[in-house]
Amino acid sequence: MDKIKQLFWIFLFSFLGEIVSLVIPFAVPGSVLGMILLFLALHFNVIKIEQVETVGTWLTDNMAIFFIPAGVALMTNFGLLGSIWLQLLLVMIISTAAMIAFVGIVVQFIMKRSEKKEAKNTKQSSPSQFQVKEGMSNG
Repeated sequence: MDKIKQLFWIFLFSFLGEIVSLVIPFAVPGSVLGMILLFLALHFNVIKIEQVETVGTWLTDNMAIFFIPAGVALMTNFGLLGSIWLQLLLVMIISTAAMIAFVGIVVQFIMKRSEKKEAKNTKQSSPSQFQVKEGMSNG
């Protein structure tokens, strides 16, 4: 019975995501919106992790099963893909390179920002020379 309740919560948020997807004026998959809603519900303690943990773990452990229909669709449309394979390869290479560059820039920005904060914090917390010398003369 516990697993049925957990499935209910996951299906409920999936359904809510589909409804939101129909209502909003731009295209976002309902399954993505459902997972965002589920995340927000877990984050703000609307539901507890125990209410979806077992089924959620099973779903993520067996995620490969859900890629079978996409793989079969690719195989059935192999003739179409075979005629545009060069364009697909080019798009994959360019988008991968762009994503690597973007992530690298973001990481460098975050690292510089954290280094500045660390330098600022150590500068504020380090004792002045006067305090150190004064402490030495007392000992």
